Amino acid sequence: MRKLLRKRSGGFTLIELMIVVAIIGILAAIAIPNFLRFQLRSRAAEGKSNLAAIRTAEEGYSAEFGTYIQGTASPSALAAANLSGDKQNWLDNGGFGTIGWAPEGETYYSYQVTAADAAGGTGCPSVGAPCVSFTAEGMSDIDDDDVGNVWGYIKPDGADNRVAGPAGCPVTGVYNAVTDSNDLTETVGPCSNVMGQSVF
Repeated sequence: MRKLLRKRSGGFTLIELMIVVAIIGILAAIAIPNFLRFQLRSRAAEGKSNLAAIRTAEEGYSAEFGTYIQGTASPSALAAANLSGDKQNWLDNGGFGTIGWAPEGETYYSYQVTAADAAGGTGCPSVGAPCVSFTAEGMSDIDDDDVGNVWGYIKPDGADNRVAGPAGCPVTGVYNAVTDSNDLTETVGPCSNVMGQSVF
């Protein structure tokens, strides 16, 4: 009788430990990829929000001075080969300080604004003609797959003339998920259906 009443002493059995390890492994297999995707989406949101801020700064400058300003690729060249998934120190290579915009701290994206006059010339406003349209682009390779992740904003002039940017955002507009084509202007969005958050 004493043997029956004696409490079991000792730790977990091997089977119990194996079950716990298997459950932890299954949870990790589900949670880690989802966490990495969420992290990439939050990094991609930087490009969208900064382009919206650049748009606001350009519009404010244009309202006061009657022209848009070109912004040289900052902080690095706007090409996927020159970018990585790491944050970069902000360095204004020209134009962004003029419109009064700078990001807070380091950035995952490189930004550029291409502006054009009414005749389509991109040398403005230094040649005397005001810039009346612009395309702003932000490019990064935040998932380190050697393919650029590009957000864009296309601002046509009053006659619907548009200017092409160097990162490949079509002049027709940014990607519209409703029509499955690049037809949105004056809206910040991914430059194709495989860019922006859709890639994650």
